[in-house]
Amino acid sequence: MLAEPTAPLEIAPATTEVGSYFISNYPPFSLWNRETVPEIRAAFASEPDRSVPMGLYLHIPFCRKRCKFCYFRVYTNQNANAIARYVEALAKEVELLSQQPAVPGRALKFVYFGGGTPSYLSSRQLRFLRDELSRSVSWDNAEEVTFECEPGTLNLEKLQTLKDIGITRISLGVENFNDKILEANGRAHLSPEIFRAYDWIQQVGFPQVNIDLIAGMIGETDENWTSCIEQARKLKPDNLTVYQMELPFNTLISKEMKELGIDSPVANWTTKRRWVDQAMNAFQADGYHISSGNELVKNPATDHFVYRDNVWRGCDLLAAGVSSFGHFQGVHYQNLDQLEDYLKTVEGGSLPINRALRPTDHQRLIREFILQMKEGHLSAAPFRDKFGVDVLKEFAQPLAAQQAKGYLTVEGDEIKLTRKGILQSDTLLPEYFEVEHREVRYT
Repeated sequence: MLAEPTAPLEIAPATTEVGSYFISNYPPFSLWNRETVPEIRAAFASEPDRSVPMGLYLHIPFCRKRCKFCYFRVYTNQNANAIARYVEALAKEVELLSQQPAVPGRALKFVYFGGGTPSYLSSRQLRFLRDELSRSVSWDNAEEVTFECEPGTLNLEKLQTLKDIGITRISLGVENFNDKILEANGRAHLSPEIFRAYDWIQQVGFPQVNIDLIAGMIGETDENWTSCIEQARKLKPDNLTVYQMELPFNTLISKEMKELGIDSPVANWTTKRRWVDQAMNAFQADGYHISSGNELVKNPATDHFVYRDNVWRGCDLLAAGVSSFGHFQGVHYQNLDQLEDYLKTVEGGSLPINRALRPTDHQRLIREFILQMKEGHLSAAPFRDKFGVDVLKEFAQPLAAQQAKGYLTVEGDEIKLTRKGILQSDTLLPEYFEVEHREVRYT
């Protein structure tokens, strides 16, 4: 359990303006470059530290529609031949990765199918992908295999296929239960598809089921948000993720704001934090536990997000698919972000790496510290063991400042965010950045 529940929230800007808010890595993505690509190639060619866990991220970039708030590399209206070509290239890329000297003989601790919409693939394509991937890698003994789903792309047969190919964690993109709000935000599904899909998921049975909600979608109201929370409580998922809507530069909403000169249609940060706080209180009343500023779990002893836990602690993450991000042997990297470039490169027998960055040891320390802060509590001991640094001294100034403002407490080795802090944890993290990175564009 985190520190005390609801506290008065910091006054935030009146509106949600264009720009990245959610922090998922460090140093900022805007600093990654092509000149550093030889560093990741050298990392793949070197003898690995086999004590470091390794996972695999697979990007499926296809969607029925592009959501107005989406900032990922996705493609709509792709025909069956285009999808088949991509699936074959994805399998080929994983084969190329498996042949890198630092990869063979290492087991996958987790696999994550992200998007886009992985469930856009047909059952036949999913089985083909599993069969092709199994020639290079195996997730039979992985602790977790997560698969993101859009409700309207599911049917009972496809869910049975997902179970057959080894998926252990389903993440269902509900976002909202109100059809008008779903339509206003460009979602492809409507509420009847949510309930139908969830019923099928329960019929098939998966060890972990997560649902996503987004606080602050266009058209959201207090009354409707309360209804969404009650609908989600009735589903009783193992995990619940509640995002606060942001407006990165490449979303359709951001584009409309710039081109049409309109005000932000998204709720302000104070309202969004109040809504997330409301959801946290409701689910805690049902026995759930807060596991980060965005996530709640039903049972902390059994409900883990293995992907997140390992990525935030510096594991090796193999990235496969157009525009996907990875981290290997201390080097960040991203694949080519244009579909045709990606396809031709992989089909030509080369890894499709576009840019990279090798963080310094100090930057790696910062990365793991700030990401684990998002969990709401962390101990200084693991950082002393891993980096030989006392984070309580290294970050004494921002910790003291944030403690004085009521965002966190420090007792002995333990740092614990208050509810006020956990609700806006991403805004606290830049204070731990190196000075030259605090004002640069994040993405």
